[in-house]
Amino acid sequence: MSTVRSVTADRPVRTVARAAAAALPVVAAAHAAPVISTFGPLRNRFMPRLSAQGRADHVALTFDDGPDPLSTPFFLRRLDSDGLRATFFVLGSMAHRSPGLLKEMYDAGHEIGIHGWHHRPLLLRGPRATYDDFARARDTVAEITGAVPRLFRPPYGVMSSSAHIAARRLGLTPTLWTCWGEDWTRRATPRSVHRTVTADLRGGGTILLHDSDCTSAPGAWRSALGALPLILDTCRRQDLAVGPLRDHGVDQG
Repeated sequence: MSTVRSVTADRPVRTVARAAAAALPVVAAAHAAPVISTFGPLRNRFMPRLSAQGRADHVALTFDDGPDPLSTPFFLRRLDSDGLRATFFVLGSMAHRSPGLLKEMYDAGHEIGIHGWHHRPLLLRGPRATYDDFARARDTVAEITGAVPRLFRPPYGVMSSSAHIAARRLGLTPTLWTCWGEDWTRRATPRSVHRTVTADLRGGGTILLHDSDCTSAPGAWRSALGALPLILDTCRRQDLAVGPLRDHGVDQG
């Protein structure tokens, strides 16, 4: 009789366990569903706000992964020589190491967004870890610059449901791009970066480059730096103004 009672008592536990196991794929699918936005052509066509498409006579210039004292100053000097400003999506951990450089960037008129605290895939993080990472990066940048950042770019350009929720709670707008330079690889050159960017460059587009090699092949940032004057010259020939996302006509709210 006791055996019967034991088996009967265990049934609710087994039922819950089976239901939980059955729900896991659904939960995982919901968490990963936003990854579809990683596919550039699809994102550019159907998700113009997420891909940061702006006004037709303007191109937004953005950089990821800094601030890096070994490389970012070269980009700042290059931009300053052309009288241009850009948007930098910084890693909180890098900003923490180089607060003076980040303050210099902000004081020079560049727009600062966040790229998370660590450059790690969001699909591998739960809701709490995602929120804490974003909040730590946002608050660190705000403390250094005196201004709360409004823009967020996910590492690898891959969003998750948790990331969308955390960004909304923190007042951050997820922002990707329409074209990139593939400037993070060992084989990248200024010519290859320029060719890759301009293959998809249109008025209203947003360019992604990297001002640091902290998550890339060593020295890869040099290919982006070398490509920058070529890209700017192409924009001039097409009568496209170049600047930060705040001048791009994209809603940041």
